[in-house]
Amino acid sequence: MGVVVPVKEASRSRGIEPLVDLVAADMERVNAVILARTGSDVTMIPEVANHLIDSGGKRLRPMLTLAAASLCHYRGDGHIKLAAAVEFMHTATLLHDDVVDESDMRRGKAAARMVWGNEASVLVGDFLLGQAFKMMVEVGSLPCLDVLATAAAVIAEGEVMQLAAAKKTSTTEEDYLAVIRAKTAALFAAAAEVGPILAGRPESELAACRAYGMNLGIAFQLIDDALDYGGTSAELGKNVGDDFREGKITLPVVLALRRGTATELAFWQRVLEHSTIEDGDLDHALAILRRHDALEDTIKCARGYGALAMDALAIFPPSPMRDALHDVVEFCIARSH
Repeated sequence: MGVVVPVKEASRSRGIEPLVDLVAADMERVNAVILARTGSDVTMIPEVANHLIDSGGKRLRPMLTLAAASLCHYRGDGHIKLAAAVEFMHTATLLHDDVVDESDMRRGKAAARMVWGNEASVLVGDFLLGQAFKMMVEVGSLPCLDVLATAAAVIAEGEVMQLAAAKKTSTTEEDYLAVIRAKTAALFAAAAEVGPILAGRPESELAACRAYGMNLGIAFQLIDDALDYGGTSAELGKNVGDDFREGKITLPVVLALRRGTATELAFWQRVLEHSTIEDGDLDHALAILRRHDALEDTIKCARGYGALAMDALAIFPPSPMRDALHDVVEFCIARSH
């Protein structure tokens, strides 16, 4: 059962279909590049890469690159390779994350590490990062290379920050938001920013697209945090409760810790800090989260960031693409319903 929280936007949201339709022609070209660039004489590389790439991801991040380029009236071809590079960066981080988190599932099927092992997952992720940077160089825009290279470094910092915060019940809301800004939202922001850079647009439009991506990425991750406790495996593409079992401190837990009793704190310390999880503990954790409105307030927080994302686009005149990007925000929030 999903997290039952009223989402006013859900009733009128058109989902991501309008965006998919608007960038369909460009996405065909991106997919062709992705297919070509996963090729290798080392048979295991395309096998591992395509296991994840072909597993039904929405490819939202590369679509943001295409959408922002269109929004800013870019007329060249560079956005195709940059969109493919963004998808390769994202896929590489997923391959690496599943090793770090010891995850069994990804996008509804066995994680690559469960099929080929940890070593292959890490090395193929490295291969994809190398291909991503090769495509960035081919596009020939140093500012775009700078934005995406910076994002790669920030994502790695975010992952290390999350490792440091794991199992620490002293983690604050500010600490956690800093983690997701880095590990999730940085790539959304970079994906959206390179389009207007290619188009030679003024800094105000670069900042608007960057802010849209950053706030959308934060909202997206917060909804994922809520769904990990109140969603389904089908919605998540991984096992419900993975964050709980891995000892991750996410915003719902931070809020419950701040509002909870001494007995509840002792429970969180046992299951998260000491990794002593017993039958029924996930259900008990969910009951605590609901008692303190932690899931509902996490979704409210996501709505706030979603509103900031939509506000950032006000600098652009009304258009079908701007409307479609608004719909993406509403879709991300409505997943919680």
